[in-house]
Amino acid sequence: MFNKSKSPGIGQIWNWKITAACALILLFVCTLAISFGPIHLGFVDIVKTLLGAGGLSGQDRTVLIDLRLPRMILAALVGAALATSGAVYQTVFRNPLADPYLLGAASGAGLGATIAITNSGGNIYGWLPIFSFVGATLAVMTSFFISGKFFAEPNTLLLSGIAVGSFATAVQTYLQQRHSNALRPVYNWILGELTVANWSIVSWSSIYILSSILVLVTISKKLDGLLLSDEESFSLGIDPNKLRMIAVAAATLATATAVSASGLIGFVGIVVPHLVRGVTHRVTNRSLATIALVGAAFLVLADLGARTILSPAELPIGVITAFVGAPFFLFVLRTRRVSHS
Repeated sequence: MFNKSKSPGIGQIWNWKITAACALILLFVCTLAISFGPIHLGFVDIVKTLLGAGGLSGQDRTVLIDLRLPRMILAALVGAALATSGAVYQTVFRNPLADPYLLGAASGAGLGATIAITNSGGNIYGWLPIFSFVGATLAVMTSFFISGKFFAEPNTLLLSGIAVGSFATAVQTYLQQRHSNALRPVYNWILGELTVANWSIVSWSSIYILSSILVLVTISKKLDGLLLSDEESFSLGIDPNKLRMIAVAAATLATATAVSASGLIGFVGIVVPHLVRGVTHRVTNRSLATIALVGAAFLVLADLGARTILSPAELPIGVITAFVGAPFFLFVLRTRRVSHS
């Protein structure tokens, strides 16, 4: 599958050099995100403020601490969650086009979050991940049931996920029409938004997302076995069904939390794994930490664009990711077609 003529040291070099470079890129992008906007904040002043050594004061300090920092951190968490989940889904279902949206998980999570929004007039963000996770889990399990055989037919399962996702979207639309007073927040949420980011949302979402990513990174080496047949996996001492259940549960939790915190943001789960794989020429399971970092940087940069392109107006972040992701996705499809012809 891969070129085995490369020197033994290349894997070790890749493990830390590429990951370190991606971490530096993320740090740079995060610095841009908290510096630029309708109000420009100086880098030195930002550092002094974060270190408690003076720096910004008044309105500028409020913009940094209460608006830009939580929004930047939430964008990084959501980007990491969607990218990592997409990579894992592609491995589990042996399909490079699989992502949480195609499997119905995101649509199910969206339906759960919509139910929460339309049936509560108060601050329900603490409950959103619970509703979203239940919706995502039910959607994925329904896809398994419809496909007829647990994980045995990945393509059939993907088609089932598309059907379940469409049904969940239809129910979601029905709920929106029944609760017209909630149309605006639901529509904003569907298009993807980080304007509601605050430290409370960052706190609960970080628990779910970081825990899920930790589980996925921990089992990442074993996930290579899912690229083989079940018989070959068993011969390597891997229980493929158990491993798939753990991987799907963790990826679904990460997806559900990301969707509940930021709405529906497309293409991250497909673009980032392909981008990392294309640059590193490594199987994505060996680079989940790198994929998480690149996903975080990608969405932080997209959010910066959403805030600044039409400033002082703001674009939905889903528009930015689609604008960048759709052409990239078509390029990937074209490249794969040429390479297999």
